[in-house]
Order: sequence, then C-alpha cells, then structure tokens
Amino acid sequence: MTVSSTAPAPTRVPMGSGAINLFRKGSGRTVVVLHAAGGAGAWNPYLERLSEHFDVIAPDHPGFGLSDELPEIGSVPQLVPHYVDLLEKLDVDRFDLVGASFGGWVAAELASSVPDRIEHLVLMAPAGLHVPDAPPADLFTMSPPEIVRALFYDSAIADAALSVPPTPDAAQQAARDAKAFDRFARDPFLHDPELPGRLPRITAPTLVLAAEVDSIIPRAHSDAYAAAIAGAELRVAAECGHALYQERPDYVAELVIDFLGGTAR
Repeated sequence: MTVSSTAPAPTRVPMGSGAINLFRKGSGRTVVVLHAAGGAGAWNPYLERLSEHFDVIAPDHPGFGLSDELPEIGSVPQLVPHYVDLLEKLDVDRFDLVGASFGGWVAAELASSVPDRIEHLVLMAPAGLHVPDAPPADLFTMSPPEIVRALFYDSAIADAALSVPPTPDAAQQAARDAKAFDRFARDPFLHDPELPGRLPRITAPTLVLAAEVDSIIPRAHSDAYAAAIAGAELRVAAECGHALYQERPDYVAELVIDFLGGTAR
C-alpha cells in the first residue's frame, strides 16, 4: 500500500520502559485506530481518508512498527492500561475506537474495560475469541507468501504484492512485527479466555465489520462478537478478504465514516 504524500510525521511518546510511535492527523471528534498485526509504522490511504473527517490517532502497539518493545507488557489484556495511560497523556477523554483483526481484539478489550469513555466502536474482522468450530488460520506455521494470499479476496492484489521483493528494511520490520505478534498472540492462541465475559459491558454503539471471504479469522468470530455486544450491528464488506482496509481502503473507510457520523463520499 502506498503511503500518502500528506502523511503526518511520526510522534514518539514516552511510555513505560521506552516510547511508542503514533501518527495523528485531522480535526473534530477523536478516533483512535488500532492496527492489525501487519502494516504498523506507516500512514496509509485508509487513515488518510478517515483524517478528512476526524482527529485520527493511530498508535503502533508495543514492539510493532516504530514503537519500542516495552517488555513489561506481556499480554493483550495488559495493553488496556497501556492505552489508558497513553490517552491520558494525550488529554483524550472520550473517543471513537476502531480496531482491525489483532487491533480489533485490543479494541474489544479496551472498550469492555473503560466503556464509559467509548463513543462508538468498530471491530473489523476481529480476533480475540475462541470459536471451537471455526479456528483462525495458524499464522505461526504459514509461510509469508501463504499469509499474503490468505489476506486478500482479489488474488491479483496478492500476486502484485508478492511480485515485489521486500527491501531489507521491510524484511527486518516484518520480522520485528512477527516477534511482537508471537509475544501477544501465541499462548493462548489469538484469544483471551476472559474476554467473552466482559463483552456485555460494552455500551457504545458498535459496528462489527466482517469480510466477505476471510481465510484468517473466520466469519463466525465476527458473528460471535455481534451476538455478545448488545445492539451491535453486523455488516459484511463486499469483495474483501481479511485485509479489509488494505484491500479496499476507500470503501472500508466510507463504511466506518458513515457509522461514526461523518459524511462519506
């Protein structure tokens, strides 16, 4: 995905034993956007589109992208006080929250822990739940090309991505992100056993956005989230694979903007 030429400069915020990176752009209501396991460390067209309507804050999770590892944070539930502290440092009280895949899991943990601070919640193909009959893909045993092909509905997009060898910097970043993902998601694999009991605490209007064809986190996971959160709306993004905002950034951004109360084009 091409980074917008109008990308904001990265910002370093001291946190714990190091610092995390975030991007911030736009004005109006604050929308905190939590990234998936891949794609950290860069501004992208999806974020750019959201920033036309909102004050977008897009942090890199610890160990991902340009953020320091922060080894004192060892699980997804421990990311909740991390993000509460970060938002206090940024003087953000109430906000809209959007998370995709791994970031959707983090968003659900945060929204169920501080429900009074969340105005709207969007979970895009979220991980985080144990659905026995629909396990996630075993990302730890798949090769990088297998993962890329599983991410997209349109095989031509995967072919194009695989046709360009990664630069040394990109390969190093991918390895670093994979190490961080392993720390947070391997055991228990891609879920928090305690999360289902907390989901009923979420009170914000919630959109669960599922991919039409998801080979990474099966549709049943989105269904489970929508069933557990009172009043949640479940929608299916047409002609999208798991990499929703990478495959169709404008279309997915418009769905999010419309739900959050912006004016989609």
